[in-house]
Order: sequence, then C-alpha cells, then structure tokens
Amino acid sequence: MAWTRDQMAARAGKELKDGFYVNLGIGIPTLVANHVPPGISVQFHSENGMLGMGPFPFEGEEDPDLINAGKQTVTVLPTTSFFDSATSFAMIRGGHIQISILGALQVAENGDLANWAIPGKMVKGMGGAMDLVAGVPRVVVLMEHTAGGKAKILKTCNLPLTGAGVVNLIITDLGVFEVARPGLTLIDIAPEVTIDEIKSKTEAGFTVSPELQKRTAA
Repeated sequence: MAWTRDQMAARAGKELKDGFYVNLGIGIPTLVANHVPPGISVQFHSENGMLGMGPFPFEGEEDPDLINAGKQTVTVLPTTSFFDSATSFAMIRGGHIQISILGALQVAENGDLANWAIPGKMVKGMGGAMDLVAGVPRVVVLMEHTAGGKAKILKTCNLPLTGAGVVNLIITDLGVFEVARPGLTLIDIAPEVTIDEIKSKTEAGFTVSPELQKRTAA
C-alpha cells in the first residue's frame, strides 16, 4: 500500500535535525511542517523574506499580508523575523539553510533535478529553486513516484534542469532512495509495496540496501 501524501511528509520529517534552518517547496513539501519530530526545534525559511514561519492559519483567520513563497497564507511565531528578499537569498547562497525539501517533475539517477518547466506550458520561471539546489548542502525531493503512469525517476531527465547532480534523497509514495554517485540505493519502502513493483515503475537502475533486503525477506 503506497504512502499517502501525509505519510510521505512524515517520512521527510525524519530528515530534520535540531537547530536546522529548513526551506520547504510548494506542494507536498509544505506538509512537512506538520511532522517535525518531537523534542527538536527547526526554523522554516521562505524566499520572500521570512524565517520562523508558524503553521497554516485556520479558515477565517488568514492574514493576506502574511504569505510564504508559494503565496499560501501562514502565521507568525514569537521567533519570526522578516527581511528583504536580497537578505533571504544571501542566506541561501551563503549556505545558511541546512536542508531544502522540494517537489519534482523528474529526477535522474545521478541526482539531476527538473522541477520547474514543462515544454509548451506557460510558466513564470524557476523562482528560487535554482538557488536552493545550489546553495543548500542537502536537497530532499518529495514527490509521487509516477505521473500519468509514467516514471519520474529516470536514467536522464528530458525536461529543463533546475540543477545537475544536486539531489541527495528521493522520497516517493512507494519508497526512499539515497542518491550516491554514481547511482541510486533503495533504503526504505512503503508497507505492502514490493521491490519488484518499484522496479516496474522506475526507469533508473538502483541497488537495494542490505538492511532493506533483510527486512523484506523476513
């Protein structure tokens, strides 16, 4: 049984460490804010100039002046700070964000990421994604394993790249891959999903970690 989006976000939450500054991309990654492990403190960063964002507001309590980079309304905390976008991107480019969790259209087996453009469709541009994958030391992709029945983890991306060789970890609704040059290693799997099923839905080649092999054989 594949993980739900909320379960995928919970798995991504395990990648957060105490004291991290964290940037969450649009879509499924925003759910990670609901799954910070107990006992740790992280600060969520938004490219438009916020650090320390609070949870999403309840209906009727939205403040249209408080939005994240995806134009979703958010709330503030006592620790929230505001600054201009130049300072925000200086934080990213200076390596002050410890982890970025992004969505993706495609990921290649060498860690190439495509997450901003589909040929023939109108897009406004790459936004801050290019800076996030270049300036943040750990990049986690959180996405569904396939789209319209087609694999999204490929030997080579055929969409315009956001960054080359930048992804460290891929979390999908079926499993989790570590990206280690030169290839992928499957390290976790959703309940009732088989390795053969993942192979049938993944264009890229991958190895299976010994720990996972033992677990699935038990």
